[in-house]
Amino acid sequence: MATPTTLGELRRSGYPDRTVKEELQGNLSARLSTGAALFPDLVGYDESVLPTLERAILAGHDVILLGERGQAKSRLIRRLVDLLDEAVPVIEGCEVNDHPYRPICSRCRALLAGAGDDTPVAWIGRGDRYAEKLATPDTAVADLIGDVDPIRVAEGRYLADELTIHYGLVPRTNRGIFAVNELPDLPERIQVSLLNILEERDVQVRGYKIRLPLDLMLIASANPEDYTHRGRIITPLKDRFGSQVRTHYPRRVEDEIRIMDQEASVPPAGIPVTVPQHLKEVVASFTAALRSSSQVNQKSGVSVRFSIGAQEMLAAGAQRRSLRTGEPEAVARAVDLWSILPAALGRVEFDTLEEGREPDILARALRSGVIAVWRRRLGGENFSALIERFEGGLVVETSDLMAASDFLGQLDFGRRGWGGLGIDRFSRRLGFTEESPAAVASALEFTLEGLHLSKRLNKEATDTPGLYRFGGPA
Repeated sequence: MATPTTLGELRRSGYPDRTVKEELQGNLSARLSTGAALFPDLVGYDESVLPTLERAILAGHDVILLGERGQAKSRLIRRLVDLLDEAVPVIEGCEVNDHPYRPICSRCRALLAGAGDDTPVAWIGRGDRYAEKLATPDTAVADLIGDVDPIRVAEGRYLADELTIHYGLVPRTNRGIFAVNELPDLPERIQVSLLNILEERDVQVRGYKIRLPLDLMLIASANPEDYTHRGRIITPLKDRFGSQVRTHYPRRVEDEIRIMDQEASVPPAGIPVTVPQHLKEVVASFTAALRSSSQVNQKSGVSVRFSIGAQEMLAAGAQRRSLRTGEPEAVARAVDLWSILPAALGRVEFDTLEEGREPDILARALRSGVIAVWRRRLGGENFSALIERFEGGLVVETSDLMAASDFLGQLDFGRRGWGGLGIDRFSRRLGFTEESPAAVASALEFTLEGLHLSKRLNKEATDTPGLYRFGGPA
């Protein structure tokens, strides 16, 4: 059937008359009944956040999302657009997306009265039905609601004419979803302008005897500290949100890694770059250690972006080494973990009375992540053959620019090769399926790092940054 272009054609097509919230309810119900995932790319929320959000939508509520930074609040809000219809009809040329059956602005009411069923109809997509505003101190009521347009007045219209209004973001999102990010940062006098939208579902523009009964869903985000303790959201506004949804950081290492893999940027094509799974687990464990540390400001939080950035640094370190040494393959190694710390220092807020201890706090958390993964991956292994080589005087050096072949060349594997020292077993337990020099070097270096942290080998840092020395017990 051809797409209706007039009001009469729209009526004859049987197009349903439903509000935005009814539209969201219907489309969500259809998804739930088929068992389809609501938002497949939002990891770790299936059993916590999404059920609460689904109930809120089915209840027809406006929603406020509470959570620290980096908990995918903005992404979650934007994904709600997927629950809107692909396209909806509006009266052609309307600034506030008037429904052809129920126009609310003066211009469209007059047009409908004159043209009747010949009133032209246009169709707008999902993207045109969503708007968001980052709450900032300079936000004005005119930005959200609207104000007099001096250009229209200069064209000869009277101030009392409704057509002189320049509508703000909220009316222009009529029949859609409007989001306010970081709502507590919105000045209280501006928050008052949202009261009618949430309760009476309309807006009033100053100086005009008009009310626009808007059809929209309002959703906001806030940091729990601002929302619950500083009291920066006015009480009447809090009361008007039907549901509160609490977000959180990934609760499982596997979820953190899935997010890292999903969001981390991919190095440029050319040299293949690999971040082994065990090092991703170290990054996730490192982040988890910071989130539970009493020396880190937990009200600020440690964002998932921290983990994503750390994985990108690992990949960049491996790529840099490969480019400088001419290796055909770039595989991240344990030595690359320490390159994370300088870049991460400014991304974490600390609660410590001693200045200058921040690098030590990060390094301790990283070491705890390394040993936790090492014990989980290599715990119970027999390292006697490898340790005997060190007891016999073997010294192995590594640096962030040492090629895998040079690193491995320091060990004389003898007739039995890697198997004689158990390195092939270590590689398999760390998830490597190929015995390329880069993969074996990554497995061996992580093994040695774990032996050092478990106090079975000494590790001496040299004067050269990033250069380490492994030796037998002192």
